[in-house]
Amino acid sequence: MRSMNQLGNDLYTGRTSFPFVGRRKLWFLIAAILVIGSALVPLIRPIQFSIEFTGGSQFTVSNVATPDQTAATDAVQSVVAGAATKVTTIGEDSIRVQTDQMTDAETRDVSAALASALDVDAADVSSSFIGPSWGQDVTRQSLWGLAIFLALTFVILAIYFRTWKMSVAAIIGLVDVLVVTIGIYALCGFEISPAAVIGFLTILSYALYDTTVVFDKIRENTHEDGEKSGRTFGESVNLAVNQTLVRSINTTVVAVLPTGAILFIGALWLGAQTLTDISLSIFVGTIVAAYSTLFVAAPLYAFLRENEPDIKARDERVLSARERALADV
Repeated sequence: MRSMNQLGNDLYTGRTSFPFVGRRKLWFLIAAILVIGSALVPLIRPIQFSIEFTGGSQFTVSNVATPDQTAATDAVQSVVAGAATKVTTIGEDSIRVQTDQMTDAETRDVSAALASALDVDAADVSSSFIGPSWGQDVTRQSLWGLAIFLALTFVILAIYFRTWKMSVAAIIGLVDVLVVTIGIYALCGFEISPAAVIGFLTILSYALYDTTVVFDKIRENTHEDGEKSGRTFGESVNLAVNQTLVRSINTTVVAVLPTGAILFIGALWLGAQTLTDISLSIFVGTIVAAYSTLFVAAPLYAFLRENEPDIKARDERVLSARERALADV
C-alpha cells in the first residue's frame, strides 16, 4: 500500500490521476442534485431563524439545581398557552428560554412561573426583548455583507488571474458551498443565528482560499502549455487539481479537526450556543468547500475555456499528434 508521500508524488507527476475534468458531467450532475435538493429542503422543513432575526422574548434562569427543559416549557405554557417556546440548557446550572414576543405583564408572569417551576429566586431570572426591526436590520446587513464579499471576490480574482472566467467558476463554486451548507442546516433542523452567519462568511473565505490555490496551479500549468505541450487544456487543468489534491485534503482535515473539537466542547460540554452555531457552520462548510473546489469550480473553469478558438485548435493538434504516434507504434 502506497504511503501518502508516494501518493502525493504520483499525483504530482501524473502517474496517478483522478478524472476531475474527464468525468465532469457526472460531478456537475451530482452538484446540481445537491444544490436543487438543498434549495427544496426549506419547502419540506422550513429554515429556523434565531430570535435575533425573528424577534421575541428571552429568559435566562441561573443557579438551577436540576435543569429541566420540560418544566421550563410547561411554566411558559401555563402563562401563555400555545406560545412557541425554545428551551436550551447552558452549562450545568442555567437555562435559556426563548418565546414569541410578550407584553410586559406576560413577561413578569412568565419570569415568576419559571422561578417557581425551577425552584430559584426571582432575581435569578432575567428577561430581555428583541424587536422585529432589529432582526430585519441583522438580515439586511448579512445580505449586504454577502453581496459585497461576492462582488469583491469577482473583481479581485479577475484582476489576479487576468480572466473573468476564473472569477465566474470561483463565484459559482462559492454559491454552491453556501446553498448546500444552508440546505444541510435546514435538513438537520439547525437554527440560523448571527453566529451561524459569521460562520457562513468564514467558510466562504476558506473556500475562496482553497479555490485560489488550485486555480493558481491551474494557471501555472496552462501557462506552460505551448505548441510542444503533449497535454490538452483539460488535461492540464486536471493535472493541476491532482497536484494540489493532497494539500486540499490535508488543509481540510487540519481545519475540520479543531472545528469539530470546538463543536463538541461547545455543544456537549459547555452548552455554549454561540460556539455551537459558529463551529457547526464552519465544520459543515469546510467539508462542502473542499468538494466544491475539486468537483465544481476547477472542472467548470476547464469547461468555460476549452471552446475558445486558440485552445480548441491546440487541443485538436495535441489529439491528432497523439493519434499519429499510436498509429506508428
